[in-house]
Amino acid sequence: MAEAELQLVSRRIRSFPDFPIPGVLFRDISPVLKDPDAFRACISLLAGHLRETHGHSIDYIAGLDSRGFLFGPSLAQELGLGCLLIRKRGKLPGPTMSASYSLEYGKAELEIQKDALEPGQKVVIVDDLLATGGTMHAACELLGQLQAEVLECVCLVELTSLKGREKLGAVPFFSLLQYD
Repeated sequence: MAEAELQLVSRRIRSFPDFPIPGVLFRDISPVLKDPDAFRACISLLAGHLRETHGHSIDYIAGLDSRGFLFGPSLAQELGLGCLLIRKRGKLPGPTMSASYSLEYGKAELEIQKDALEPGQKVVIVDDLLATGGTMHAACELLGQLQAEVLECVCLVELTSLKGREKLGAVPFFSLLQYD
């Protein structure tokens, strides 16, 4: 069953050459979101991996701005957990903590509310895609500032040639689909 689900998700990923700039092959997840069976399969596969790997030890799923917000709440709901938001700078009310990171085209900052969780709580970070690893690394750094334990980072698509996994160091990483 898992192989059929993975094939369904894989068939929904589209590739667009030279977007957003020449030389980039963009992996579009929009068709996964458009197809309820493919989206359900994606959430089911990620949840199955997390149950098998971590059992009931996860306290929260943290969704990354912005497309991690599409997967984070559904994954959290499937696992019976709450979902935290890690947002781009200036989008969260109240006291926040921030971490900056490099993008393919510049720099950016992520923030989390200071009271988002308690020290020692266990979190899994989710996003749609891992490229250079800058966003995921910054999210791990933020959660570390709050003294949370990052159990794992997960995503739908990994662009292996960009070696983003290496930026995560010792934090375990899982992706459903890998592209060069």
